[in-house]
Amino acid sequence: MLNIFISVIMIFFWVSNVCAVQSTIMNSEGYACMGEDKSRKQTEDAAMADAKKKAVEDAVTYVSSITKVEDFAIVQDIANAYSKANVKILDKKSSWYKDERAGDCYKIQIKAEVIPDEKAIKEAAAKKPAADNPVLPLQVSLWTDKKEYADGDKIKIYLKGNKPFYARVLHKDTKGKYLQLLPNPYRTENYFNGGVIYEIPSGNDKFELEVSPPFGDEQIVLYSSTSPLGDINLKAEGGVYQVKTKERDIGIKTRGVKIKGMDEMPFGKKTTDITEKKDKVDASEFFEDQLKIRTGQ
Repeated sequence: MLNIFISVIMIFFWVSNVCAVQSTIMNSEGYACMGEDKSRKQTEDAAMADAKKKAVEDAVTYVSSITKVEDFAIVQDIANAYSKANVKILDKKSSWYKDERAGDCYKIQIKAEVIPDEKAIKEAAAKKPAADNPVLPLQVSLWTDKKEYADGDKIKIYLKGNKPFYARVLHKDTKGKYLQLLPNPYRTENYFNGGVIYEIPSGNDKFELEVSPPFGDEQIVLYSSTSPLGDINLKAEGGVYQVKTKERDIGIKTRGVKIKGMDEMPFGKKTTDITEKKDKVDASEFFEDQLKIRTGQ
């Protein structure tokens, strides 16, 4: 079995949720026309603002619809957290077109990550813990078997989601090198049921996480979503994968979740079609967490 050496300090151990990110990934569209008062740049900016606004509105609608708890106050808290969200653009498509009445118009389609207000979402979750509640937005707990390790100890990682989810689990060593622990060449399944504790390594895994120098700061990184995750560049290295994607691109590519809608509507629709309503919101819940481990003698 492949040994992946992880050095863990005996005194300090940072628990999960230090850097947890809970969000919703949406497909959205924005429109604007030049008229007599806008430049092309102003029109493009107006269309982007429209797309972002709709992404937030759709996220609030989606999250409110899945949050079926008896306590209305909790539903309202979560909706408020999303109404104060930041919007990060993951992908976009755009096009200028002519409208018979409005003239030059601009349409943009975006895939956006809607990140709710962190403080507000934590307060809402505290009232109804998400770890065991499948009707709240996705949250996946990440932890290890104990808080202190000595040289030669073997580390166990555990996952538990409040609802079914897809996951990618990475290890970052002291030199900044990433290995993908799950899925791996021998354990290819990355879909997990909610409410079940999963262990890494276990089952078909062909590696161990064994404590050994060099010492330093290391991380276990979790990406999870209710939809299949985007692909990253991997190379088999024994029982795991070496991550070839650049560090700054790992999160971006992983957030390329496979949700419908981005390519469904053609460009060049007239403004008379803009008021058409979609039957359902295109969305995927996303959750990221990092388990930080400080190593030393």
